[in-house]
Amino acid sequence: MEIFRAARLVVDAGIHYKHWTHEQAIDYMLQNTANAPGDCKHEIERYFCWPGQATGYKIGMLKILELREKAKTALGDKFDIRQFHDVVLMNGAVPLNVLEELVDKYIERAKGEKKAS
Repeated sequence: MEIFRAARLVVDAGIHYKHWTHEQAIDYMLQNTANAPGDCKHEIERYFCWPGQATGYKIGMLKILELREKAKTALGDKFDIRQFHDVVLMNGAVPLNVLEELVDKYIERAKGEKKAS
């Protein structure tokens, strides 16, 4: 899946920065992923209509992984992946700075519960 995600980033930039054609983008996906031709075509059509989609998803993924590591480090044994997932998902789509504030509040709450135990 990481190879697929990397190819998506290349294709997104190729289309919108290098002005690749549909065919160039599809060929790149076919040569660099294990996806079927129809799947590649569908992906490419989405990127033509939604510039930066692949980049946005990757930035979000990296931020969530960073916040998870931050919480794990701060909470140690008190870290609960289910609670972390609740924090990340409960408010729906939010800007990443807001998500970080929510995770920081989760960390402080969980630390407070630790003191009370």
